[in-house]
Amino acid sequence: MSESVLESVYREIFPFWEKISDADREYICQNSYDVTYPKGRNIHDGGECSGVIFVRSGSLRLYMMSEEGKDITLYRLHKGDLCMLSASCVLDAITFEVFVDAEQDSRCCVVSGPAFAAVAERNPEIRIFALETAVSRFSDVMWVMQQVLFMSMDRRLAIFLSDESVRTGSDTIALTHEQIARYMGSAREVVSRMLKYFASEGIVEVSRGGVTILDKKRLRELAL
Repeated sequence: MSESVLESVYREIFPFWEKISDADREYICQNSYDVTYPKGRNIHDGGECSGVIFVRSGSLRLYMMSEEGKDITLYRLHKGDLCMLSASCVLDAITFEVFVDAEQDSRCCVVSGPAFAAVAERNPEIRIFALETAVSRFSDVMWVMQQVLFMSMDRRLAIFLSDESVRTGSDTIALTHEQIARYMGSAREVVSRMLKYFASEGIVEVSRGGVTILDKKRLRELAL
């Protein structure tokens, strides 16, 4: 991707772009690259500094991993979203490890972490933007923790299916039981058992293609 195209992209996504020097803008562009990650590729592996990632198409999943290898999805990034937690060298205050995988074939624009950090040292506006971007995602993380710690499984599943339906604009959730369980931080057997119950109540229909919502009203009631 040419520097002129990169600058056009960054002008749209970085509110500080016009406030920094021409030299710093050029430095960021020179230390950026356009990459397509295939579905399933691990992009960020814990404590490393993989850079600032802007999703141009596809979707990414951010998650935490326990010592036993169990993971829990914190949130997902889609077209137009920006990932700061993959740039640990920019955010010294973020000490926990997160992992990032490509959920789909995903085209991304990546700014080198050390380059972004170097420019941020000279420009307080960039450090403020980085912190605000990271903090804005903590509400998503806290929502996940609230569900895992305090909500019943049927309510959590109803919320997940409802949210996915709204996000995709479809009544069919094209995800496997394993994928749903991973996103919810649960076990596949538990999700399968709950989906079977939902199906017996006429709320959903389960097929090899995913889960189709049949009764939105009942699903919304369960989610409340």
